[in-house]
Order: sequence, then C-alpha cells, then structure tokens
Amino acid sequence: MQKKNPYEKKEDTRFAVAEPAELMTFLLKQFPSKNRNNVKSLLRDKQVLVDGKVTFQYNYVLQKGQEVKVRWAKAPEERKYDGLKIVFEDEHLIVIEKEAGLLSMATEKEKRRTAYHLLSEHVKAQKPGNKIFIIHRLDRETSGLMMFAKSEAVQKKVQESWQSTTKERIYLALVAGVLRQPAGVINTNLVESEKSMMVYVTQNPERGQTAVTHYETIQKNARFSLLKVQLETGRKNQIRVHLQSIGHPIVGDKKYESRHDPINRLGLHAWVLAFQHPVTGEQLRFETAIPRKFLDVVK
Repeated sequence: MQKKNPYEKKEDTRFAVAEPAELMTFLLKQFPSKNRNNVKSLLRDKQVLVDGKVTFQYNYVLQKGQEVKVRWAKAPEERKYDGLKIVFEDEHLIVIEKEAGLLSMATEKEKRRTAYHLLSEHVKAQKPGNKIFIIHRLDRETSGLMMFAKSEAVQKKVQESWQSTTKERIYLALVAGVLRQPAGVINTNLVESEKSMMVYVTQNPERGQTAVTHYETIQKNARFSLLKVQLETGRKNQIRVHLQSIGHPIVGDKKYESRHDPINRLGLHAWVLAFQHPVTGEQLRFETAIPRKFLDVVK
C-alpha cells in the first residue's frame, strides 16, 4: 500500500486574506470551534503558512491579498546530522541547511562526509532502494540552503525549469571595506581557466558566460560590510568572483585574494531559497537565520 503524502493539497485548508488582521484573530474567525491554545499548537507545530512560508507568530499582521494555509498533518521533525539539518522533506524533495566545511558532493579525497552521502543514508533508512539526486551545489566553505531530489525525474524537472520556477535565491556575503555604491548590479562574462580551475571576469564579450549579480548593503561599520546578494544567473563561484572584481572580496576567501579572515571561514551564506514545487505546484520559501559571526563583525 502506497504511503499517503501528508502534504497533498486536498489535505490543506487555504484562505485568502480580505483585510488586514492579526494571524491569531484571523484563524479564530475561520475556525470558531477552536480556541487560542488550539491555534498556538498549530503555529508551534509548523502547520500554518502565510504565502508559503511557515509562520510562528500569533500576532503576525496579515495584509490583504495574502494566502493563509493550514496543514492538518504535522510537518516532519527537523533532523540534524553532522554538518546539516533537514528543514523540509516530502516524497519528492529534501531541503537542507548545510554548515560551512561540509562538501556537497564527494571528491577524490573525501567520499563519505558530504551532504550527498548523509542524505543517501537518510533516504535508504526509509527504504533500502531509495536514492538522492543533487539539484544545485554550494561550495564547501559556503553555508546555507540546498535542495535535493528523491528521483531522477524530479531532478530533471527542477533543473530544466530552474530559471522560471526559482523565485528567490538570496545569499549573505561578508566583505571587507565599505562599498562606494551601497547597492548595484554586477554584469560580466565569466570564464574558467582549465589549468588553475579559477573563474575570472573576461572583457571579451565572445568568451565565457554572462553572469548577473544584484547586491545591497544591509549592515556595515568602518571596516566591513554585510551584503544581501541575489543571483540572476548561477555560474560557478559567481558571487565570489564578482565581489572580488569590484574590489571587495568575501572575507576568508584566499582563493579570490581576500586578506581578511575575521570569522575563520568563508563569509558566504545561502540565506533564502524560494521556488515552485515541481510536482504539487506549491510556492515554497525557506529562510535561515543570519549567522551570528557575520553580525558580530559588522556591529
């Protein structure tokens, strides 16, 4: 007997918000048989989503046009492994938060301590024949959100529609100095050297691949800046190369000429990932906490 998927749309209750209201007040009005404690339990157990994002705050102020969804099945518990935490899982996808230092995939030197290996063991524990398929990668020293598929068909579907179905892919980058332009767009061609495996900016429009990066300073002091960085394209080492190209390499990035390492790691974190579910069509959005080390540097 096939296991029932607890996230099928028919098991969700959805409401359109017609006027501003606190979330608690709104839910009590929709469910007159429930009391405040019942609603708090739904919030605590991650069963209430606003515009696709799990919301815990009972006093969150809803705006006209937003959608509130209640999942009647409890979300699976977040599972933490050595170096990663599972933040979402259904029968098609797994979304994780990876720690800095953990490889996405195996290399010649490291086969086992990788996100891929850990998740392979995780799905095989559910059923021996299960497999995992990588959708996109993060550099070893980059922390944050990654997505994996549970079948080759879903992997292919996500990768082929990546540009149109990925709504947000936002990073945090900690860089040395204060940017002359606090916000802007970097648009260049990137090319990779076959000998050194380094990616660099080329001025030749006929070479390399177009890469577009949007950035915005969100916090700074006299010595360092914390940037919100959004990718329009997803080239190898794109953020690292682009920030180096404007004279502000990411801290800890010796590969791309950084001379500062105040946090003893690469100052790059995959902060937000939002996309349309390839099977259900649901809009999903995940946001991690800003690494404390990043904030401490720009106090």
